[in-house]
Amino acid sequence: MSAPEPPQASQGITRGRALLAGVTIFALGGLGYWGFQAAGFEGFSAGIAAQAVLVLIVLGWTGSYLFRVVTGNMTYMEQRRRYRSAYDAATEDELQKQFEALSPAEQERLLRQLGQLEDTAEL
Repeated sequence: MSAPEPPQASQGITRGRALLAGVTIFALGGLGYWGFQAAGFEGFSAGIAAQAVLVLIVLGWTGSYLFRVVTGNMTYMEQRRRYRSAYDAATEDELQKQFEALSPAEQERLLRQLGQLEDTAEL
């Protein structure tokens, strides 16, 4: 009996995506600085305002991550649940086919061994 193929799940965050997220946040910081300068903030004030916005974004992102951890909605956990469900279904189907291939006497003997049938000893 071979293990079933795991269901296809969306790829989580990879090293490349993490690097891209870091570069994006860095670029947002620069754009925020220039945006705040264009809005009338000067020098350090524009930098502090852009930094504050980025800190809020990162805190929100981290908060959403922690929420998914606490509620169990992580990519790995979801993938594992789907795989386990598919594996259990495939295993059950395979065992059912093997059981049906047995003769009635072998089926009865197996069920007695497993305690599914009571021994009715004839006197």
